[in-house]
Amino acid sequence: MKKIVIARPGGYERLQVVDAPDPRPARGEILIETAAVGVNYADCIARMGLYASARELAGYPLVPGFELAGTVLALGDGVVGPQPGTRVVGVTLFGGYASKICLPAARVFVLPNGLSLEEAAGVPTAYLTAWYALHRLAHTGKGERILVHSAAGGVGGALLQLGRAAGLVTTGVVGGSHKVELAKELGADDVIDKSATNLWRAAETISPEGYDVICDANGAATLADSYRHLAPAGRLVVYGFHSMLPRQGGRPSWPRLALGWLRTPRFDPLRLTRDNRSVMGFNLSFLSQREQLLAKAMRDLIARLGQGELRPLPIRRYAFEDVVQAHKDIESGTTTGKLILCLDHRDPAGAD
Repeated sequence: MKKIVIARPGGYERLQVVDAPDPRPARGEILIETAAVGVNYADCIARMGLYASARELAGYPLVPGFELAGTVLALGDGVVGPQPGTRVVGVTLFGGYASKICLPAARVFVLPNGLSLEEAAGVPTAYLTAWYALHRLAHTGKGERILVHSAAGGVGGALLQLGRAAGLVTTGVVGGSHKVELAKELGADDVIDKSATNLWRAAETISPEGYDVICDANGAATLADSYRHLAPAGRLVVYGFHSMLPRQGGRPSWPRLALGWLRTPRFDPLRLTRDNRSVMGFNLSFLSQREQLLAKAMRDLIARLGQGELRPLPIRRYAFEDVVQAHKDIESGTTTGKLILCLDHRDPAGAD
């Protein structure tokens, strides 16, 4: 088998494709032949050595990757589940950049026909993040107004779709004109192209009373203004700090990180109670103790994708060996949808 290993934190040169012995499933595990792997911005942060869960829960050498899709090769003892040849998607805490992988049976989900393996590999991280933000933290209600930053990306696109399905009035923020139509297709009632207009003036025009929910992964660049544009009883959900990290070069800028840290707002509990607003944050990789909850959500999301209630995010394909280019592209901030590493594996039951 092949896997991509980061021996120690650093730039793109740390991404090494290596040969390794084939894994064998232990009791309770399922062995999967991987066809496609989702690439996430968190993988880049882990490569740089800045992702806390990579240091604390996995360590280096590190095989990155949180999501993959493929076919079942074998079952470990005690597993009553999908038989060899079944198309599945898997959720893992690192280790996903591999042509074969063993996962606990509880983290493996059977795919419906019509959802390709490449599309499925882009589902878990984006949709679970969006689901947790909207339904476990923000507890959104029909008719509420939501503003979604980075609305044409993976999580942003999932937030727009889940928001529309929940009856929310959605405003998407994108960073370029080439992303506007996609955000509309994914469910945005209004789209703000911040490269062409003043973001917050446009946001005020769309919703003068403010927003019931704002989902923000930008960090210092927008957090303070996001908070100021909450409506009474509004909720700010934070799940990233992308503006503190490089757009090119692949290595962190320590002065930029320090400046971003200094510019990051600190939310005073006294002010929160006076303003009747909430600030909430989360990281899925530190939610392993809620695995049963997330597994239930994953089954529901896959069912909705199979029924057509939700649609898979648009994907950009890369060969497995082109992982460096995938990391460069996702860091650039110019991509839309999901980036997928593809292995040589036929998918006759899927849809292109």
